[in-house]
Amino acid sequence: MKNLLYIVGTIVSFVLIIFLGALTRNSLQEFNYIGRDVRDTITINGQGEVDAKPDLTTITLGVVTEGETVEAIQTENTNKMNSIIEMVKGLGIKEADIKTLNFSVNPRYSWDEGERKEMGFEIRQNIQVKVRDESNTSKLLSESGKLGANQVGGLNFTIDDPSKFEQEARLDAIKDAQEKAQELADELNLELVRVVSFSEAGGGSPAPMYGMMERSMMDSDESIPQAKIETGTQKVTSYVSVTFEVR
Repeated sequence: MKNLLYIVGTIVSFVLIIFLGALTRNSLQEFNYIGRDVRDTITINGQGEVDAKPDLTTITLGVVTEGETVEAIQTENTNKMNSIIEMVKGLGIKEADIKTLNFSVNPRYSWDEGERKEMGFEIRQNIQVKVRDESNTSKLLSESGKLGANQVGGLNFTIDDPSKFEQEARLDAIKDAQEKAQELADELNLELVRVVSFSEAGGGSPAPMYGMMERSMMDSDESIPQAKIETGTQKVTSYVSVTFEVR
């Protein structure tokens, strides 16, 4: 009876040792695999660019009036600015694209032998105009000058909705990454299996760019010639990083 129990105990112990050994081996293999996916993948960067023509011009117009009394210069300044705003609307520009940026009334001073003296007052008013019809840009600049605008700036060109061009640039960047990955895989005698990760950075919406302004000849009855505005093109860029599984 004791011999039988001894034999059974030995068998159970042996089976248990084998079982624990198998568990240990599997755990070591799993540990050895975790974190080592890099050996079976390659990561490639791609870049895509699309040339797009700006379709939105932003212009800042302002009137600065100086005088001895607030009442006098406010009337003059308001009349000029109201005329400019009406002209802008007359070009078909909507109220939603006209925004007042600043309206201020400030005293003016001069210094005489270290003594500050009052010289009257100054009124400033500025508006920002979004021009969606390129043909209106030159008209706006010329007509605003005739109506008394003595501050013109902030001229920049942007793309109102760049999402279409961003998508085109992204597809070009992905294609660029795929071609580079295939070339590298061929050189290393590997096979591309699938995409395991993707990321995009940088690029996207284009930054505003300033156009070149040139004089153009007008009819003799025009006192202020229109400036010819060239919007040029902008690059919409996409940068992607794609990781491929290989074997």
